[in-house]
Amino acid sequence: MKLKTIALLVAGLLLYVGLTSITLLFYKDDPDQMNWQDREAFNTKYIYKLDLTKAISRDQVIDYLGGPDITEAKNLQQQIYQVLYYRTHRTKTDGITTRDECTAILFKNQQLIAIGETAVEQYNQLD
Repeated sequence: MKLKTIALLVAGLLLYVGLTSITLLFYKDDPDQMNWQDREAFNTKYIYKLDLTKAISRDQVIDYLGGPDITEAKNLQQQIYQVLYYRTHRTKTDGITTRDECTAILFKNQQLIAIGETAVEQYNQLD
């Protein structure tokens, strides 16, 4: 009887560990389902892990973070520049997301080229 109880306990523990591991390994975070504080933290963590030395496309970023809060684009000499703004730090609780509450990500022909203030500066110099 005691051996049967221990076996059931071990089986239950293994099942719990297995299901938890599967959830952690295969569950994709969904930014659209997060509250604003979690979303900001999620955006910040992802954006600052981006590596400018690797080829990262605009679609990869949007697939992971969801649609940007603000976006702008310019077509200059057959090159398309697009800056995506994702909110990473709320400054006013007015329900409106502004550029100063966001981190910018700049793409040239859909490839990542700059992040943060550098992205804003490069985009503004394109005129």
